[in-house]
Amino acid sequence: MHRAFGNIRIVSLAPNATSILFEIGAEKYLVGVSRWCESVAPVGRLPRVGDCWALDVHEVARLRPSIVIGSVPFRPDIVAKLLELPAAFLALNPRSLRDIESDVRLLAAVTNRRLAAQNLIVKMRREFSRIASVARRSRTKPRVYCEAWPNPRISSSPWVADLVQVAGGRPVLPAGSRVTDQEVAKARPQVIILAWTATGNRSDPRKALRNPFWSKVPAVRDNRVVVIADELLNTPGPPLIDGAKPLLRAIHPELVQ
Repeated sequence: MHRAFGNIRIVSLAPNATSILFEIGAEKYLVGVSRWCESVAPVGRLPRVGDCWALDVHEVARLRPSIVIGSVPFRPDIVAKLLELPAAFLALNPRSLRDIESDVRLLAAVTNRRLAAQNLIVKMRREFSRIASVARRSRTKPRVYCEAWPNPRISSSPWVADLVQVAGGRPVLPAGSRVTDQEVAKARPQVIILAWTATGNRSDPRKALRNPFWSKVPAVRDNRVVVIADELLNTPGPPLIDGAKPLLRAIHPELVQ
């Protein structure tokens, strides 16, 4: 597969994969993307298909891909249908910032963009290092709860927890897990970040501020419930570079002009 670079036709069902492919200059191999990808990459007129949760596999087949890229989680029945296509299926499942770097290297190997991939990794590390350097000016590490979905309540993914620590915060609940109102209240976060999946920046802080279980939570008491556009935190790829900045501002507003 790696030798026939000119014959690669990629359908990306994962915004993180799409954002990486564009950043490393491999977008010419894309023949289709998910309906969510335009929020993280300039996909132009590339055909839109569904994603690993809702997909007409026949639409994908018409694009004649040699590789279909998805990401966990996904519906098993959709993946089963994709595996019937005459195309390789690549499922990404990053958990940490280091895993994201591994995905960059993997996609670069598939598209022969290794140098560009290394440059992207250096760029991400450099930006995160800059954010961490600013955060270290503070002697405090506020307690932070990041939320990916409100009902059922789900905490943000592990790479977001990594980024919280980069930005000088301390995650107070297990990442990527279902949590209860009571567990959040007991954790007493000083900052609550809302980045609800597939909602852009439309997370509703009123639901946190009016939650009767959270009336004594420091973040609610001090009105430190902050919305960050979901694609900036929930896309495990280059968008995290832009996501780290509002995260730092939310956790350490005293350090950011």
